[in-house]
Amino acid sequence: MSWHLNRMCGYDLETTGLDPETARIVTACVVQVGGNQPTQSANWLSDVDGEEIPAEAARIHGVTTERARAEGADLREVVETLLAALSQVVLSGVPIVAMNARYDVTVLDREARRYGMTPLTERLGDDLRVVDPFVIDKQMDRYRPGKRTLTHLCQHYEVRLDGAHSADADAIAACRVAWRQGQRYERLAAMTLDELHAAQVEWAAAQAASLQEHHRKTNPNAYCAPEWPLVPHQAEAGDR
Repeated sequence: MSWHLNRMCGYDLETTGLDPETARIVTACVVQVGGNQPTQSANWLSDVDGEEIPAEAARIHGVTTERARAEGADLREVVETLLAALSQVVLSGVPIVAMNARYDVTVLDREARRYGMTPLTERLGDDLRVVDPFVIDKQMDRYRPGKRTLTHLCQHYEVRLDGAHSADADAIAACRVAWRQGQRYERLAAMTLDELHAAQVEWAAAQAASLQEHHRKTNPNAYCAPEWPLVPHQAEAGDR
């Protein structure tokens, strides 16, 4: 059976900012869907470890600093539980579906390191399998004009999106888009999950190189990380 007809696990974060090196997790969702089994969903709201949620970020996902501090769980505990939940999913053979995985996977990696926890990739080694509708769409339909946000991909693949920019809605929508992509592109459906993961590593690197070349027309120092689904951690002086 093709990967897109089996169980998937949508994973999405809403955060304090756009830089995965510094962004803190505000909300998170892990939702297992498909495979002729009931949907299982887990959601978290964090206290952001006492940090501020910028107004611009709060406008997007709707969580203010005040609400996070009043209702949010300890961010350290959220990160710990999230790592455990995703590890369990992957070790059961289910792929993580994440829209623009390079961001969400990297944010969780940096949060884990802040708290001295073993990051996801070090827990799982070569077992991690990710499906990224963003990378797949850019590869399969390279020359389509317009944006490629989750909202736009939902429109393009005729997927219902119930409330964009809430982690649970976005996680389920990403799974629906991935399912549609598997239906639409025979080349994708014919791949094993291992083959698809390996292909996305190559596709994401080529896409990053192309984007970097584009940005360097106006900024000679522009850099787009080629690695996927995780931008490697750069050890700083004193790190071990």
